Amino acid sequence: MSDDTHWQSSSNGAPGVDSQRWERVRGRLRAELGEAVYNSWFTRLELERVNATAAFLTVPTKFLKSWIQAHYADRIKARLSTDFPGVDRVTIEVRSPFRKTKMREPGTDQILAPPSSGFAERCAPAFIGSPALGGGAAPASAKRGATKPAVRQETDNFTGSPLDRRLSFSTFLVGPSNQLAYAAACRVAKAQIGDMPLFNPLYAHAPVGLGKTHLLQAVARAANDSMRRVIYVTAEKFMSGFVSALTAQTAIAFKERLRAIDVLIIDDVQFLQGKSIQQEFCHTLNALIDAGRQVVVAADRHPSELETLDERVLSRFKGGLCVDIGPLDEALRIKILEARVAAAREAQPNFQVPPAVISYVAKTIQTNGRDLEGAVNRLLAHATLNGAPLCVETAETAIRDLVRTQEPKRVKIDDIQKLVASHYNISRADILSSRRTANVVRPRQIAMYLAKVLTLRSLPEIGRRFGGRDHTTVLHAVRKVEGLVAKDKSLFEVIELLKRMLGD
Repeated sequence: MSDDTHWQSSSNGAPGVDSQRWERVRGRLRAELGEAVYNSWFTRLELERVNATAAFLTVPTKFLKSWIQAHYADRIKARLSTDFPGVDRVTIEVRSPFRKTKMREPGTDQILAPPSSGFAERCAPAFIGSPALGGGAAPASAKRGATKPAVRQETDNFTGSPLDRRLSFSTFLVGPSNQLAYAAACRVAKAQIGDMPLFNPLYAHAPVGLGKTHLLQAVARAANDSMRRVIYVTAEKFMSGFVSALTAQTAIAFKERLRAIDVLIIDDVQFLQGKSIQQEFCHTLNALIDAGRQVVVAADRHPSELETLDERVLSRFKGGLCVDIGPLDEALRIKILEARVAAAREAQPNFQVPPAVISYVAKTIQTNGRDLEGAVNRLLAHATLNGAPLCVETAETAIRDLVRTQEPKRVKIDDIQKLVASHYNISRADILSSRRTANVVRPRQIAMYLAKVLTLRSLPEIGRRFGGRDHTTVLHAVRKVEGLVAKDKSLFEVIELLKRMLGD
């Protein structure tokens, strides 16, 4: 055996002592990086051979090679040099599944370093065309050159969520409340292949029915028209795709396909749940942004209010451009109603809505675009089924079920804690602490009760916001306060006062 190849992996008959040294290196990486990171990136990393100054590692895919080189080069080299003295160079190659990878000669090996460019070429397989629009098929040239049938994995069918053909930039109505979000989305959509993203990630947030999904799907369509690889996916679709990949043992392929696209668009990210899924989403987010790929995200609230998401994900969101889509003003509501009436008239040419009725509906329904669309549908039903001309009185009857009081202000758990602490002359830190004195326990229970009745947070979420307490503690506090309120009129009045103050 020459000095150049004095060690080989144990699968090739290597001495047991060297195999043990490699396992010690892996053990230290696992301990330093944690189980989640180690299982994502290092379980398929193998040591091919070592010479006096260099170690040669192999992985099964180009993506793994690129990612490990970019993020863990120095760490791997440091751990190897501990058990293999003299090793100051590390090379990673992609091993063939059918034969042993041929390593380059020592004189031509390159020192492990983060890649500087060509991320797309190193990541394979990539989405072909636009998965969001039903793409994903292999090009004809690839099919002609195939010499054996390919085994399709479940993740090959991960082509994103369907798009509504009506949701495009041409049908998006712009007003003061959504002007910034619209302009930012247009800028993202008009970028060309190779352009560095100006806003990355672009994060749009608004309550339901104000146009987030419309903007995101418009971006998906426009980006596809510029020949970029794009996928639009809801948080629920992302979660189900990841779980399916884990079940089918195709997680690596899932990661590669998702990271090889040019534009990733995630809708309703507030529904992203599960520690492992959020970690994978974080890895995907980091890989795409670091590689200069565009990410667009939408949620129903600002990142600082997404209490269930991993802090690293939230940090990425906050580092991009966060745009708020505000409530629709009256002029924009009139434009939306007129557009909906015009669309309905294509199917029912005799459908006429007087300007006075449109003005009345716009003044009456101030919630969101979906309610306005529902109002037009009700007007259409009354006009076509009853056969009577529409007037304000008819419209009042038609949209009666849509008229409701303005939604109360969204209450934050932080605000509840601060207000209750101030009212009882204690600090917010006292409420979050483990102190069990009477002057702290009762305010803490009241704050938990208010968090349950005034927010949409679950009991486990509330418990985490109160110093990491268990959900049973929150449930006990809620029931305790409910019992006291039924008996103690003064406590009832205090809690009602706190509710009013939080709602102002």
